Amino acid sequence: MLDETLLDAPEALARADRRGLLRAAAEAGARVRTAVRHAADAGIANLRPDGRPRTVLVAGPGTAAVGVADLVGALAGAAAPVIRLRPTGVAPAAGALRWELPGWAGSLDLLLIPTTDGGEPGLALLAQQAYRRGITVVAVAPQRSPLAESVVAARGMVVPLAIAPHAMYDEEILAASPGSLWALFTPLLALLDRVGLLTAPPETLEKVADRLDRTAERCGPAIATYDNPAKTLAAELADTLPLIWTEGETAGPVGRRFAAVLAELAGLPALAAELPEALPSHGVLLAGDYAAGADPDDFFRDRVDEPQALHTRVVLLRDRPVGGLTAAPAARELALSHDTPISELEPVLDAATGTESGAGNGSGSGSGQRNGQGNETGSGSGSGSEPGQGDDTTADESGRVLEALAELLAVTDFAAVYLSLASAVDAAGITGATEPPSGASDGSTSDTHRDDDGDTDGGS
Repeated sequence: MLDETLLDAPEALARADRRGLLRAAAEAGARVRTAVRHAADAGIANLRPDGRPRTVLVAGPGTAAVGVADLVGALAGAAAPVIRLRPTGVAPAAGALRWELPGWAGSLDLLLIPTTDGGEPGLALLAQQAYRRGITVVAVAPQRSPLAESVVAARGMVVPLAIAPHAMYDEEILAASPGSLWALFTPLLALLDRVGLLTAPPETLEKVADRLDRTAERCGPAIATYDNPAKTLAAELADTLPLIWTEGETAGPVGRRFAAVLAELAGLPALAAELPEALPSHGVLLAGDYAAGADPDDFFRDRVDEPQALHTRVVLLRDRPVGGLTAAPAARELALSHDTPISELEPVLDAATGTESGAGNGSGSGSGQRNGQGNETGSGSGSGSEPGQGDDTTADESGRVLEALAELLAVTDFAAVYLSLASAVDAAGITGATEPPSGASDGSTSDTHRDDDGDTDGGS
């Protein structure tokens, strides 16, 4: 049960935030800047690739690694196939997981290993196996971790995991943390830019960090629910079964990650699917036991002892321009025909600058209305360019794609965090707010501050 009063009580949110999730969400921009520096220090900018890899293989545990693989596939999949190596094992513990290379993998392929742990023996064995086959290995892992040592021994490249400017929490148990995703994803963007699979130069990554900072300001705990897209979305999704429908190549990974973090952080089940396939696959849920009109008022139901039944709510995530081919009208019509409320989230156009700015959140109980600004634009779905092509138009378009992607990720991550805190769910399944560790953010401001080395220390 969501305590909506907690959403507009920053100090209470800070006390409930035992895992430092709000700070992690606010510091996503700072994490990007730190990761860019680590990538440069590791020598990614000095690489002289002979050509594009034939296939990109991605192996890693946890929600963050799964999200990274999905995002890399969406952004670089048009230039080379991206395949996630799924782990096997008897338990999700680091020591029990094992990864295997495909039989065809060889010297023309690239293996990426993103992990917030670095102590997985299975990943160290995978790096050694890749070395024997002549596969290039690049890992993003904590410094001085067993995996980092194994990759160096296998003549691969290691980019140290970027930690938060004032990290106080153990990232090993926070694989679903917003900061973990960007710490792993950013160095791989720089690498894939260098090998020509996508366009993500340092200036583009700086714009991504700036977009994350601006979104953190709009979604911070000091901003009231009525003016905060993340809090609004969290309140709308409370006690519902979210059906996350996505449109656009980069919106798909965002929707799947949103469903994953809702389950892992907030304990809320959610289903994600891409349009137009979502309409037939989820359509029956709008008319069945989870429909908004199901069991409207059972006279004999015990309203004290029996929990309220979950009813569906559609969340429409889009990154496509208005003029393109879209299934959004059909999605709205289907939801409205079943009296199902719908929330919409997409980057919107800033009239003054002509660039996407701010993720709109339009919602209603079956009203299907737009966000407050009334605009809907996408970032496009193209993402790649030839290395050294020098096409400013392509670079600008790729930059807009990454900025829009960053904004959607930031808003949905904040929403999942607010749902987690206001539902009083923590990592150990303990309910109720407790005092934060000494020195933790009080969550009373949404401002961000640059430190001396250019990082942004986002106040949560």
